[in-house]
This record gives sequence, C-alpha cells and structure tokens, in this order.
Amino acid sequence: MTPSSMPRSSRPAARTPVPAPAPTSAAGRPPLVTRPLMLRFVSMIGASVSFFLLLSVVPAYATASGAGPATGALMLSTVLGELAGPRLVGRYGYRVALVAGLALLGAPALVLTLSHSLAWIVLVCLVRGLGFALTLVAGGALTASLIPAERRGEGLALVGVVSGVPSLIALPLGMWLAGHVGFTPVALAAGVAALAAVASVPGLPGRERASEKPVGMVAALRTGDLVRPAAVFATTAVATGIIVTFLPVAVPTAASAVVAVALFVQPAASTAARWAAGRYGDRHGPAGLVLPGLLLSAGGMLITAFTGSTVAVLAGVAVFGAGFGIAQNATLSLMYARVQASGYGTVSALWNLAYDGGMGVGALGFGALAAPVGYPAAFTVTGVLMLVALVPALRDLRAPTPRE
Repeated sequence: MTPSSMPRSSRPAARTPVPAPAPTSAAGRPPLVTRPLMLRFVSMIGASVSFFLLLSVVPAYATASGAGPATGALMLSTVLGELAGPRLVGRYGYRVALVAGLALLGAPALVLTLSHSLAWIVLVCLVRGLGFALTLVAGGALTASLIPAERRGEGLALVGVVSGVPSLIALPLGMWLAGHVGFTPVALAAGVAALAAVASVPGLPGRERASEKPVGMVAALRTGDLVRPAAVFATTAVATGIIVTFLPVAVPTAASAVVAVALFVQPAASTAARWAAGRYGDRHGPAGLVLPGLLLSAGGMLITAFTGSTVAVLAGVAVFGAGFGIAQNATLSLMYARVQASGYGTVSALWNLAYDGGMGVGALGFGALAAPVGYPAAFTVTGVLMLVALVPALRDLRAPTPRE
C-alpha cells in the first residue's frame, strides 16, 4: 500500500515501453528528471494521497464492523486488478488505464460515509482497490522506461521519495483529521486528490512498442531470479499491512497519541532509507541490500511488540521503516536489472503483487492471530516468522550477477 508509491505498476502483456534515447547532460549522464516524468509524478502523487489518506482511517471507521475485512478487501481487489491490469493496458493504453484507475480510486471515496455497514465499506474498498491497481499497472513500467538504466537506482529512489512523501504526510494526517473534523471530510479529500490528478494524464505517452518478446506472468513466476526478491519483499509487506491496520488499536488507549507520530515515523524512515539504498545500489549493486532490509524489518516488528512502551513503539516502527525502505528499492532495482525492457511490465506487476498481497495477508491474518494471544505476542510471532524469508534472501546472494 506502498505508497508509494507509495509509493506503488505494470505494463501491457504484449507491449512494453522502450525508452527513447535520452539526451546526455554536460557531465555525460542522461538527465533524470524530464517533462514526462514530472507529469507522471502528478498522477503518482494524486493516487498516493488518495490511497494513504484513507488507509488507516477506513479500518477505524469500520471498527464496529471489522477493521481487518476493510483493509483485506482493499488489498485483495488490488491484487486481482494487478493480475488483470497488464492485459487492459495492452488493449487500451496507458492514458485510458490511468484515467480509469484514478476515477475508480477517487469516486468511491466521495460516497464512503453514506453508510456505516460493513457490506458498503467492503464494496467501496473493493472498487478503490481495483482503481489503485490500474494506477500502478499503468504507471510502473512507464515510469521505469522514463529512467535511464545507468541511473535506475537513483531514479527509483527519487520515485520512492515522490511517492513516499504523500504517504508520510497523508497516513498520519488522515487519522488526525478524522479525529478532529470527522470521517466525511477526509473521505471527500481523498476522492478529490485522485480525481484532480486526471488532468495530468493527457500529457503522458499512450503506448510504445517493444522490440523484444514480452515476459509473461507465468514465466516470471517460474523464474527464481525474480521470485526470490519478490518473496522477500512480500514478507516485509506483510508487516506493513499489520502496522497500518492494527497499530492504532494495539497501542493502549492511555498512549494513543503515539499512534499518529508512529504512522509518520514509519513512512519517513522508509522514504529516507529508500533514497539511501538507491544511491548505494547504483554504485555497488542492489543484491547485497536485500538481506539487511529483511533483517531490519523483522527486528523492527520485534521491538514494536512492546506496545505499552512509547519509546519501543517509535523505535520499532523507525527500524522497521528503514528495513522496508531498503527492501523496496533493492528488490525492485534487482528485478528490473534481471530482465530486458520488454519485461518491465511483468516485473512491475509481480513486485506490486508482492506488495499488496503481503499487506492483505497481514491485515487479514494478524487479527486472527492476535485474538487468542494478544497484540504484543502477535507482533513477536510475526517478527520471528519473517525470518523464514532468509531462505530466498540467502539463496539470492549466491545468484549470478544480473545482466542488463
């Protein structure tokens, strides 16, 4: 959720964008920030603000009916949309898919608070999840194609900052606004953020032809070089779904003020770490960062288990956020480096499936675990179970150096 961009993307199954030769700068390096990329940032920010503004607010709004089903429905429909997205983008192009995605993400938010029933909330979340998936699918490979390969780590880090800042602000702001002005104004703001971004879409490329044969999802799922980093990232995403959904209810009421701060600290740490990881990865390669990202994420969850301590909660989400940011940049950079341009769309879809599927599993499964054992024990168990992903992470360290 992330997002990230949030930030949070995929391409046509039969057509994947091929970047046009970029002009070189005076220093001999192709420019990173171009007009198309700036326009892409607008739609990215609009989608991220809309998504993260309501990510923790909707579970709080649905508390009487059930917080887990609301986030779970959002993530489930996002995953389904990502599976179908490449085919839709291949048929209708990027602009149509982006407009449809922004509309499906924004319009249901405008009517979220018309009813307090769980069925209505779940329905709204299902539609918004499909919309968010389309914005990811239509934007991810397009974004990758606009970034020079030799500056991929730095470029993805910049994308992470652009998508991360909205989540950094919107995630805690949504909860704060809901407590001070009510749920309806927050839902309306989320709807407007997505719908207003539609104005930037006409300036983006519609579609581009690829010279290489595209990589399908079935082939990608059979490719260990792609599945291993995706599996590690999915494990860290499980923990993200747990934090954004259950931290507001896991922290004792007497220390509830710490939740808004924690929901700011976590994406702030992720954004900073994602930038640092991208800069490091361009110089030394991203493969060596996957394992540290996983270990920091698991360690952060174990620290957060001390939910009665303000210091532990803030330290835990900070450590987790740093690990998650490293894992975001390292896994995505590594997966892009292991395919040609025709595979960018599939990489984007697979990575986002790991992101959203992991968040959905975390939101749905953690509640069932916490009910009998309590929140502190459930956080501890989650942190320990995350270490299972050491298997693909360690195997990936011994994988051959990726080729462009």
